[in-house]
Amino acid sequence: MTQALSDRILAENAEVFDAMVGHRFVRDVAADTLTVETFDRYLQIEGDFVETAIAIFGYAVAKAPDIAARRKLIAVLDALANEQIAYFERVTEARGITDEPALRSHPDVVAFGGGMLEIARDGSYPEILAAMFAAEWMYLTWNDQVAADMPRDPDLRHWVDMHVSEGFRQGAHWLKDSLDALGTELSEQEKARCSEIFGRAQQLEIDFHSAAYVDEA
Repeated sequence: MTQALSDRILAENAEVFDAMVGHRFVRDVAADTLTVETFDRYLQIEGDFVETAIAIFGYAVAKAPDIAARRKLIAVLDALANEQIAYFERVTEARGITDEPALRSHPDVVAFGGGMLEIARDGSYPEILAAMFAAEWMYLTWNDQVAADMPRDPDLRHWVDMHVSEGFRQGAHWLKDSLDALGTELSEQEKARCSEIFGRAQQLEIDFHSAAYVDEA
């Protein structure tokens, strides 16, 4: 029996995926030891990336093969623009987060946003899905791990809640299922490229999350 493309991608990239879901950031959230300063830095750079994600999914809409896929992607865009962006606007103001230009220009932060946008701009539709599958499957996996014992910070709890919500879960599984459907028609070279993109995106995520600790030992 032919292996589903998403399962192949996860198997081939198990090491880098496990490194991300076991990242210091994730461990700190799970242990409720993430400092206020680190979380505030993360909020700043992740909020910027959500805006980039809107552009990424915009490319996916343009390259999608049919109206059903476009409708689903438009729903994702709506959630990003009207739920996640609204979250960042609220918590940034409530927490009094001060803009840190040096953090935003950190090489790993710039590489993450630029690298993911490059994949969407220059890549095929399956390659875009592979990159976003890397991000969303990662978030769903580690937030599922920590959701049973929530951190005390209400803003961090809300962030976890958003990534274990039924809507987010359905979106992550839709990406997985879509890759599997596309995988039945892709060439070996195209499948290998999707797997490579997934691994690249996961490493970008690792470096990006590490940047939140830029001022800590």
